[in-house]
Amino acid sequence: MNDKPTPMFQQYLLIKEKYPDTLLFFRLGDFYEMFYEDALTASKALDLTLTQRAGAPMCGVPYHASETYIQKLISMNFKVAICEQLSEPKRGQMVERDVIRVVTPGTVTEDIMLDNNRNNFILCAYFDGSKLGLSYSDITTGLFETEQIDSDFVQAFTDTLSRVAPSEVIGNDAACELYESLPVMKLGSLPKMQKYYDWAFRGERCDQNLSKQFGENYKRVYEIEDKKSAQISSGALIEYLSETQKRQIQSIKHLKLVRNNDYMQIDSTARRNLELVETIRERKRYGSLIWLMDKTKTSMGARKFRYIFDHPLQSGEKINERLDRVEELYKKSVIRDQIGIALSAIGDIERLAGKIAYGNVTPKDLLSLKNSLAPIPGLKEVISKATTLSPLNAKISGLKDLHDLLEKAIDEDAPMLLRDGGYIRAGFNSELDSLRNVKIEGKKWLDSLEEEERTKTGIKSLKIISNRVYGYFIEVNKKETDRVPLYYKRKQTVANNERYITQDLKLIEDKIVNADENAIKLESIIYDQLKSHLQTMVDELLTTADAISDVDAIFSLAQTAVSNNYTRPQIDESVQEISIVGGRHPVVEAFLTGGTFISNDTFLSSPDDQIMIITGPNMAGKSTYMRQVALITFMAHIGSFVPAKEAKIAITDRIFTRVGASDDLAFGQSTFMVEMSEVASILANATPKSLVILDEIGRGTSTFDGLSIAWAVVEHMAKHLPAKTLFATHYHELTDLEGSLSGVKNYKILVKELDDDVVFLRKIVRGGANKSFGIEVARMAGLPIDVLTRAKQISKNLESLNQKLDINSLKSLPVEKQENKTMSEIYRIIKDIDPNRLSPMAAFEILVDLTNKAKEEK
Repeated sequence: MNDKPTPMFQQYLLIKEKYPDTLLFFRLGDFYEMFYEDALTASKALDLTLTQRAGAPMCGVPYHASETYIQKLISMNFKVAICEQLSEPKRGQMVERDVIRVVTPGTVTEDIMLDNNRNNFILCAYFDGSKLGLSYSDITTGLFETEQIDSDFVQAFTDTLSRVAPSEVIGNDAACELYESLPVMKLGSLPKMQKYYDWAFRGERCDQNLSKQFGENYKRVYEIEDKKSAQISSGALIEYLSETQKRQIQSIKHLKLVRNNDYMQIDSTARRNLELVETIRERKRYGSLIWLMDKTKTSMGARKFRYIFDHPLQSGEKINERLDRVEELYKKSVIRDQIGIALSAIGDIERLAGKIAYGNVTPKDLLSLKNSLAPIPGLKEVISKATTLSPLNAKISGLKDLHDLLEKAIDEDAPMLLRDGGYIRAGFNSELDSLRNVKIEGKKWLDSLEEEERTKTGIKSLKIISNRVYGYFIEVNKKETDRVPLYYKRKQTVANNERYITQDLKLIEDKIVNADENAIKLESIIYDQLKSHLQTMVDELLTTADAISDVDAIFSLAQTAVSNNYTRPQIDESVQEISIVGGRHPVVEAFLTGGTFISNDTFLSSPDDQIMIITGPNMAGKSTYMRQVALITFMAHIGSFVPAKEAKIAITDRIFTRVGASDDLAFGQSTFMVEMSEVASILANATPKSLVILDEIGRGTSTFDGLSIAWAVVEHMAKHLPAKTLFATHYHELTDLEGSLSGVKNYKILVKELDDDVVFLRKIVRGGANKSFGIEVARMAGLPIDVLTRAKQISKNLESLNQKLDINSLKSLPVEKQENKTMSEIYRIIKDIDPNRLSPMAAFEILVDLTNKAKEEK
């Protein structure tokens, strides 16, 4: 490399210095080039040939195919800074260049890089040690939400990450430390958090950003006056988005504060165990509840449906408002079908509006928008026949004027690239039509000149052609060059032909080229004016898109209810129980290829029917039954009909599950440790309004330890935590608790014995099982006969020993008094420690203090 960089390289280095953490796509003609370290990195990531320019490593990608390469880099968590040419190349002058946008995983707007059915969130976290602010946005749709967490930061942060599933995460120093300490980070399914500038989290700076984005009164309007951490995380996120997009974010018009009591809380464990949006084993959408229920017709409807899944309601009024809408479409099949047909013709207006807001909308996008606007008047007419949908219909603009404008302005055969021109429809602008006519007339002039020259010279092979490099020329076969007149000036020699230019041809060429260039320039001006006009309509487009997506989600819930014979649940603040008649597991039922799903009843109500102790053999259907109760409860809270003959569902604040231990190895913990950690979390966080699913507590340790823990958990919940609970167990001894603990009721899975065979009847009835049928299940699994015979012998011996254990004596055991005052103080200190935020020195000092306190106790 030369000692002194060329002017172009000097320009490159100055720009690269501003974007050290990105790969700089530096525009040179029809290519984006990368140099130095960026070239080395990109050539490996993209499998590009590495070359050199002036001694500097170099590689590049074609401008017109750049999206594919950028997509690959983004999927590998790179950031890409797009540096464009901002002036026309002129002899002796450096082309002006600058970065117009930084593409990151959470800020992509290109269709090829997005999942049409899901929001693409970027999340910003601000933590000050006492409050955690979380703000997240999808810039392609304008969605912007924030929440403030005041306690239990690890669990709450994990739950939000599970629900939002961000593509990109940024935060301040303390937030980064907290994020890296989350157990879920060990799974490697979340992106690494990027530390953002300290100054971006300063209160005054954040206030300025939010005032500019949402108006001076944003704190009062969006009710975040007392949410300082939420304000700071929101302001820093706006800063980041503006920095990467190099402009104010026009698509984001509103901020929404998410309050915990607005929605049912479902932690990451419950979401996984219930397979709400993906299956446990394969982590695929196929086989999940949302796969079964999502019948939406539009991409924006699919995103809204996912949002509804992520935000089950706690307000009985809002739930029943949605149920009323679902019920009307459920009953009015003609209207439902007509709505489905109209929705099927509508494209992604929401993301098209986002492209308009960012100024990167293409003519093809505008054709898609035009086609999407065409069915809206018909959709509004159909919706008007459904009275419960009238509030949504009022938010949908007909947008006929916009449709007509796009119809007149954009050519149906518009090219992909703006530089090629031809995207403004003929008749839209008279000046543009005149310039284009020159090209049309020019073709006639060229045909006439070609015929005239052929006649004049007698050269039969003579023809006038053109290309991008040499423009227009007369081409003559070399065999006839002896007839070429003197006024022909040679322009190029090729294999079998000579090419010439004449004065007349040059005049025609100048007229055509000038008209063509001027037409392209004028077309660009017209298109920019059209985009500016469209940007004034972004808010109206987004409001319309949001309402249409709501209609689509309601349609989907109604269609699912009809297809699967679901029933409207009764759910409001007056209902205190979970009462289900003929309940079914929605997904298991859908996969049945033969036979009928065996339905079951459920009744949970505090204080008399608070805990269901469910016994029965493995494989008999205990887990399926418990999950179906949780899923029916969940479905009712999203305003869906449910798989049951009847259902009364109490407003539920949280659903907890303790089923399996699929993450034990990933977390570096034993199965039993995972189990106990989850039980501890449930006992600490469940409330009287919660639904708790506990499956086989204590199975990960010895029989007596497991029984003791299971017993104590049931006892604790019956006496101190009146949450509605389903407790499946293989410890038949727990059935003795029904008589001694209020609210505990026994249930079992019916089994039919036929000689040495068993048939699982899948029916839940009152009473406790007196047999586990484990050996019978082992036989069904194919264990050898000699192993089964020996197992029966051992089982009989163990049963005789077990009879000597006086289970009833456990009921009368007194609860031991708690430790003395000093030990209680030590316990309190340990309980308040957050190990994830403790330095080694601080931990040592606390240990010394606790040791001294213990020694003081006599």
